[in-house]
Amino acid sequence: MITRRFALLLAAGLPLPALLPAPWLAVGGVLALAIGLALIDLGVAGSLTGVRLRRDGDRTVWLGNAAATTLTVTNDGSRSIRLRLRDSWVPSAGAGPLAHDVELAAGASHVVTTTLTPTRHGDRPAVRVTLRSYGPLGFAYRQRRRAWNERVTPPWTLRVLPRFPSRRILPEKLARIRVLDGTVVTRGRGHGTEFDVLREYVIGDDVRSIDWRASARHHDVVVRTWRPERDRRVICVLDTGRTSAVRIGDAPRLDASIDAALLLSVLAARADDRVDLIALDSAVRTRVEGGGHRTQLPRLIDAMASLEPALAETDFALLARELLRRDRKRSLVVIFTALDTAPMIEGLLPVLPRLAARHKVIVAGVRDPAVARLALLGETVTATDVHTAAAAERVLHERDRVRDVLARSGATVVDADADSFASQVADVYLLLKASGRL
Repeated sequence: MITRRFALLLAAGLPLPALLPAPWLAVGGVLALAIGLALIDLGVAGSLTGVRLRRDGDRTVWLGNAAATTLTVTNDGSRSIRLRLRDSWVPSAGAGPLAHDVELAAGASHVVTTTLTPTRHGDRPAVRVTLRSYGPLGFAYRQRRRAWNERVTPPWTLRVLPRFPSRRILPEKLARIRVLDGTVVTRGRGHGTEFDVLREYVIGDDVRSIDWRASARHHDVVVRTWRPERDRRVICVLDTGRTSAVRIGDAPRLDASIDAALLLSVLAARADDRVDLIALDSAVRTRVEGGGHRTQLPRLIDAMASLEPALAETDFALLARELLRRDRKRSLVVIFTALDTAPMIEGLLPVLPRLAARHKVIVAGVRDPAVARLALLGETVTATDVHTAAAAERVLHERDRVRDVLARSGATVVDADADSFASQVADVYLLLKASGRL
């Protein structure tokens, strides 16, 4: 193939024959010269059949961070080679730089690095590697594209884990878990509903915790201590239907739900509770259950990384069948969804009483701050502003009505802005944990 330098040579040389006595003959001579130089350049260019590629680097990265992959280029041929290498990824991988210039002697190797800054969570695969071998004059090159599934270029996929901004409040929530467990002494031992140990009474203990029979046997005043219930089951339900694609700020609603589910999962695992995950819309997209505490969180995070919103209505009847058929033990079910009128009335509300009869149910939805801003009127008001504010006010009123109906049906409702959503969901869990209502 010819290069831009070849085209520039022709553009510069073709006007000159017009000044000569036989212009057409001169034009043919210029073309013959240029083509001859390009053919010589192409013949001298190193062969690509002896080029071997090996990829290495990061396999996972959290969204918002950067990863790096390397390509080791080895020239197994008998001649040196001048390469232009292009490492292509899907656009959302944020790869750069894409092109690299490499000069390799026979038997030599060179490592090129591609930095990846993904813009979306999920799997981000490498697409292909394009190799161009240039001649010494730069008039022509040989090209070969090597797709990711060919033998010479091993497949590589970067798993981008979902954003976890609520990680910053994790130490605070874990401290509250330690207080509940009684491992941190504040005003006595932790409170709960499972009996822990008997110990001597000290000033400041609640007199209602005195065990009078044990005190009579020990000839001293002893008190009962309690600890939070352990080995309870927490089921995180992620709605991946069309309402999860609505953007809250600069991210889909699903991202805020995943963030809150991650924080809740870490806290529940730290409190020795079992955490399961169900993600569904018109079908169950993923289900994670079982496993030990060491493998539980990595499996949950890995499953959430591949979730994307689907343009389909969420089948809450399917959720009810899954929970009532397979999960007979009483559990805490946290449903991360949108508190919109139509999906709630037609989808969740008909099955909620059956779910609440067997499980403790929390319905958590992220509030869109743009609706609240539209409901406010500024100093300069037009007719369009009034109609927009009235429509936004109606949406807010319907949301309040849905929240009240859900509460009357037996669910605990969390309705918060994205900034405080994960924290409020965690606070409800900690409150239920402390009061023994799981």
